[in-house]
Amino acid sequence: MSDASTKPYLLRALYEWCADQGFTPYIAVQVDARTLVPRQYVKDGQIVLNLGAEAVQNLHMGNDLITCQARFGGAAQSLSIPVGNVAAIYARENGQGMAFEVGETGGEPGVALEEAAPESPEPPPSDGPPRPHLTRIK
Repeated sequence: MSDASTKPYLLRALYEWCADQGFTPYIAVQVDARTLVPRQYVKDGQIVLNLGAEAVQNLHMGNDLITCQARFGGAAQSLSIPVGNVAAIYARENGQGMAFEVGETGGEPGVALEEAAPESPEPPPSDGPPRPHLTRIK
């Protein structure tokens, strides 16, 4: 029997941490043919999604897939994201979270996110949500 990936468990734990702290959980996803997201919002092969309770409905974070419904441009969409394609999960407000190797079967985190300097709350820039700052762990 092979060891199960820790990645889906870490994703769920960090999602819960964000919710408990009143933060907005964002995930960065590497988009491929198996990723069901609105393609017009994909930039450079990646999409960043707000998974906050106010942004999505029927969120299910399984061991293999993350599924939910969300509105894009006012139209409801069903999303399906392979857990292996999640590159990071982090709090929008401060950038704290964790980054992962995409496509790794072991799912062990490859890098962590730096703590962002506190700043005044601002809406995300018009070109999309904020991106986390990544630092390699040795």
